[in-house]
Amino acid sequence: MTDYTPVDCGLHSSYELAIMQHQQVRLSWLDNAASVHTETVLPTDLVTRNGEEFMRISRARGDSLDIRLDRIERLEPAR
Repeated sequence: MTDYTPVDCGLHSSYELAIMQHQQVRLSWLDNAASVHTETVLPTDLVTRNGEEFMRISRARGDSLDIRLDRIERLEPAR
C-alpha cells in the first residue's frame, strides 16, 4: 500500500508540456525526509512505478532524479 495522492489533470498536463518543450524549470519538492529542495532542472519524462507517478529530471550537475509528483511543491519556468 502506498500513500501516493494522484495530482490534478491540469497540473499533470503542465508537467507534460514542460517536457515536450524541453523547458528548464525552477522546481521545489519534498524529499523522503520532508526536506525542501529547489533547483533549476530539465524535466525529461513522466514515469509510473507501483501505482505512483514520478517526474524524471536532469540536474545541472549531470545526474538524474525521479521525484514523486505529489511531492512537487512548485514548478515555474526558469529565468
